[in-house]
Amino acid sequence: MKSKQSFHLILIKPSHYDDEGYVIQWGRSAIPSNSLAALNALAMDCVDRQVLGEDVHIHVDVYDETNATIPTKRIIKRIRRGAGGMIGFVGVQTNQFPRSLDLGKAFLEAGIPVAIGGFHVSGCYAMLKEMPKDIQQALADGFTLIAGEAEGRLDAILKDAYEQCLKPSYNFLANTPNLEGIPPPFLPANLVKRTFRRLSSFDAGRGCPFQCSFCTIINVQGRTSRWRSADDIEALIRVNLKQGVWRFFITDDDFARNKGWEAILDRMIHLREEEGFQLSLTIQVDTLCHKIPRFIEKAVRAGCHNIFIGLESLNPESLVGAKKRQNKIGEYRKMLQLWKSHGCTTVGGYILGFQADTPSSIAHDIEILKKELPVDIVEFFILTPLPGSEDHQQLYERGVWMDPDMNIYDLEHVTMAHPKMTKEDLAEAYRMAWRSYYTWEHIETLMRRAAATGEPVVKLMFLLFCFYGCIMFEDIHPLEGGLVRWRGRRSRRPSMPVEAAWVFYPKQIRIVVSMTWQWCSLAWKLNQLRRKVENDPSKLQYTDTSLVSFPDDEAEDQLELHQTYGSLLGIKTLVK
Repeated sequence: MKSKQSFHLILIKPSHYDDEGYVIQWGRSAIPSNSLAALNALAMDCVDRQVLGEDVHIHVDVYDETNATIPTKRIIKRIRRGAGGMIGFVGVQTNQFPRSLDLGKAFLEAGIPVAIGGFHVSGCYAMLKEMPKDIQQALADGFTLIAGEAEGRLDAILKDAYEQCLKPSYNFLANTPNLEGIPPPFLPANLVKRTFRRLSSFDAGRGCPFQCSFCTIINVQGRTSRWRSADDIEALIRVNLKQGVWRFFITDDDFARNKGWEAILDRMIHLREEEGFQLSLTIQVDTLCHKIPRFIEKAVRAGCHNIFIGLESLNPESLVGAKKRQNKIGEYRKMLQLWKSHGCTTVGGYILGFQADTPSSIAHDIEILKKELPVDIVEFFILTPLPGSEDHQQLYERGVWMDPDMNIYDLEHVTMAHPKMTKEDLAEAYRMAWRSYYTWEHIETLMRRAAATGEPVVKLMFLLFCFYGCIMFEDIHPLEGGLVRWRGRRSRRPSMPVEAAWVFYPKQIRIVVSMTWQWCSLAWKLNQLRRKVENDPSKLQYTDTSLVSFPDDEAEDQLELHQTYGSLLGIKTLVK
């Protein structure tokens, strides 16, 4: 019997460099990569269908660099022993593009083809008439760039790689694929366990109907919603349940606008209530999701207890300028109160750096946010002109200065000029925002709100632990956080010198000891505060401004939020 040849497909989700040039890596990362899961599922489908012929077996290896070291030399040896192979960097965001190039050069030098896909490449191809320098240089260096989604296209790419005739670029943006019947995102349990709480992910749909100028999704995945069938998602969940995975992050930019949301939630409700399976879901929704009949009630019954909402700003002028017209601040409190009344934990995204923002206005708005909106966790971001967004397109075509270092396009660094703040002012306003929201006094308030509304205080405590520690100790955005940070001495950014071993290792030991002490101390303090709140006999009677319900818009206009920014009627007129 003739033995099969081996073709190796290596899928890598890259990380990026911190300010000291070290790759951000953890023993356990915070968030799974849905792009990696999606490509893995498509690749395994190619294996099953033997797309390279019956005599060629495709070996698929998957790495997430945020929680694994990439064994470059071992991969090269493995590919050389077989019938060839290809390296695919998947889901590459703008801040990860430089790291992809640095990692990929070693493979190119070994004669192995390297393809890069994801939002940075796709965004540039979707919105720019002339490619930026980093894209041009990647093509000149021999990388293959892939724009658009891989569903229905991976077969052809693998065949080209096997026949050693990969094209310099593939542009699939013109035709977005139908998702029904397509293998949904999947990662095996041994990879899922490298994330916090064994969290996996899938996209129930793609595309977003809104027009936010800072968003890349609407220009890369389109504004027409596409979704997976309830049958496909139920099958995916059952496969994961068999391998002990029951926590999922549904990565739809706005699950509430997925036209199949109700059928999907009904299947999950059946799994939980009729078959007794445990499910925990994290979803992203817009600020008007509570207007959709039955949505919140069914989401909670299906296991959606962690809700991310893009609040973005409290300033109507900023919202209109960013074309975030669906955000009506008069509805924020109603929506948040409804989620909290169902015991859910709410996480709000908040952007700093809109044109109307100043250090004083940001500080003022955060105090209103703390006082009047019952949101649990707030994630702060700096407004960033990401390639693929309308903001970036306009600045690029006008020749306006933007920072040339793509590594810092991580929503934590200032990358463009602001009309009212210097670069230093905005950076300090960003740091101040975190410090102002996560004061010890407000942390206690958040716990008391949770106890009064039936939200599990211990779960909120865990989130506060992660967010506070990442920002205050690690100086890393919580979405890039994880458990047990490690740094590779030789994996430093090429533009920075490799530190001598006698300097590097003692310094790392000091960092580990210091961080361990700070994290343990924080855990003890938060737990003491939790016990204090939960043991308070009057905890159920606690209330504050954010928990007060108003029967009509006229009463709600008395809020300081509306006294500051005008009546709800005025806001509704403004955003039409």
